[in-house]
Amino acid sequence: MALLLICLCAEFIANDKPLLLKYKGDLYAPIFQNYPETTFGGDFETEADYRDAYVKDLIQADGWMVWPPIRFSYDTINYDLPQPAPSPPSLDNIFGTDDQGRDVAARVIYGFRISVLFGLALTIVSSLIGITAGAFQGYYGGRLDLIMQRVIEVWASLPSLYILIIFSAMFVPGFWTLLAILLLFSWVSLVDVVRAEFLRTRNFDYVRAANALGVSNTTIMRRHVLPNAMVATLTLMPFILTGSITALTSLDFLGLGLPPGSASLGEMLAQGKNNLEAPWLGITAFVSLALMLSLLTFVGEAVRDAFDPRKTTI
Repeated sequence: MALLLICLCAEFIANDKPLLLKYKGDLYAPIFQNYPETTFGGDFETEADYRDAYVKDLIQADGWMVWPPIRFSYDTINYDLPQPAPSPPSLDNIFGTDDQGRDVAARVIYGFRISVLFGLALTIVSSLIGITAGAFQGYYGGRLDLIMQRVIEVWASLPSLYILIIFSAMFVPGFWTLLAILLLFSWVSLVDVVRAEFLRTRNFDYVRAANALGVSNTTIMRRHVLPNAMVATLTLMPFILTGSITALTSLDFLGLGLPPGSASLGEMLAQGKNNLEAPWLGITAFVSLALMLSLLTFVGEAVRDAFDPRKTTI
């Protein structure tokens, strides 16, 4: 959670713009607003390049600048490298640069944020769909259960990876496009678990009593049956979350994921494969993914234990 909160503020940690600057007595916040170069005595109406030596001299002659800890964004190219890219770690680039001269540390921070937010979004939406489908199947049973089971069996037997690759090649890649494509298959994993819990719980005495008292089926499912199914559901959610992140990383590694230039751990893995002479690329991507997936699994297990009614806190 601490790493996620830090990466949510990635613009304040790794950016090629100052957090705050003062010029001729006026304060400016380039991180929130774009200022033309003429604002600081330059010649062009385009946005000021604060890393340019000419612009820095103009500002520092009549003011000062406060920079973030890493003076590079995920797409900033360092043109002052001591050797051709990819360059090894240095004081300016603590994790080195990739083969395009972009700072690896900045790309890890932004890539971590995209990966976790993508995984959380996909997990939440797919869980809502899967829990709803499994609840209706298990509670009502009969013909509805029979038809939906056959549909899910056919759908789950499709080669999902090849279909994902085809869809990713057909549509313009993007965050929401990939989310919709991966959602087509990720919701299926929860249906069987929720269905089994509803089939078991719907015959309990308190459920029959509520039904006899005239309580609506929706209320019984939501208030009396769903809490029993949540423990098994939360057990699988960490695996759905890590699977979502792994799927996004795999598509990025194959070049079918996020648009080119986006901060992506999968693209960094591909660079590590293509640049074996630069081991810092592959090592950084591997450590980032391993740490992220391990921590997410631990968090998921803790959430599962917290919702388990069989566990009590002394």
